[in-house]
Amino acid sequence: MASIRVGFGYDVHVLEQGKDFYLGGMKIPGDKGAVGHSDADVLIHAICDALLGAAGLRDIGVYFPNTDPQWKNADSKILLEKVVKAVAEKKYRVGNLDATICLENPKINPHISEMKKILSQILNISVDDISIKATTSEKIGFVGREEGVIAYAVVLIESV
Repeated sequence: MASIRVGFGYDVHVLEQGKDFYLGGMKIPGDKGAVGHSDADVLIHAICDALLGAAGLRDIGVYFPNTDPQWKNADSKILLEKVVKAVAEKKYRVGNLDATICLENPKINPHISEMKKILSQILNISVDDISIKATTSEKIGFVGREEGVIAYAVVLIESV
């Protein structure tokens, strides 16, 4: 019988005027971008944590600490590739991904199809096995004030 495991990931980043905004492996047009040690791709970081958690491999900070200059301005797609490899070394593969992005602006829905294509290649799964949803916080809290962005991710991994 195949073994399955589930992992949950969460990430949050501050938004800053004039910064580039990377989300789901792509640059999203807008006035603000996320602040972080790497490219601050909140969605990929949440996915990394979900995968690492599912495989019992702790969290993204253990592998890519924000104190390590090697990861300064790093492309988060590279981080995700390394995480997928670490999960594969534990004899698991990704089954599916369900993610939610909480952000007031810019609107994410027009970019979801492209994000799914990018992520499907890295995760080695079909775009049909990826769900990305976008929501706002109805102007409540730091997300509502457009001060930050949050991403949540749940993954299923299966033994190979």
